Amino acid sequence: MPLLALIAIFVVLPLAELYVILQVGDAIGIVPTLAILVADSLIGTWLLRTQGRAVWRRFNDTIRSGRIPHREVIDGVLVIFGGAFLITPGFITDVVGILLLLPPTRAGIRRIVARRLGRRVEVARPGRPDFDVDGTATEHTDPEFELPPRTARRGGRARP
Repeated sequence: MPLLALIAIFVVLPLAELYVILQVGDAIGIVPTLAILVADSLIGTWLLRTQGRAVWRRFNDTIRSGRIPHREVIDGVLVIFGGAFLITPGFITDVVGILLLLPPTRAGIRRIVARRLGRRVEVARPGRPDFDVDGTATEHTDPEFELPPRTARRGGRARP
């Protein structure tokens, strides 16, 4: 991850969160601001649990049907990040968390993530050369090398 991204995540985002919290606190008061932050953390926990269960159910259904659960894995990661953002106090992270947890917006974000991952992952395509090295491998037997016989395992029982 580039250094600028880390600086943005660990320095700029908390400062921006503090600024927004102070501005909201000035506008509506400290007690309502704290109540909103506590309420959205509780709602985030509930959303994380319900959406997490739904994603887990779809993941298991996909596995049972014999398909690869690539969509469900991406959804699971997005739900985990969304829950973490909602549980974290702050209004900016709450907006990001809600976008990641609600199914309609998560579907759009999933498409973006899948497209970006698709660019980074090399997929075997028909008509491209196969780089299998199976035909070049040979086995060598070394008559001087032999593993010693196993006499006992950790449990104290001898192995035949």
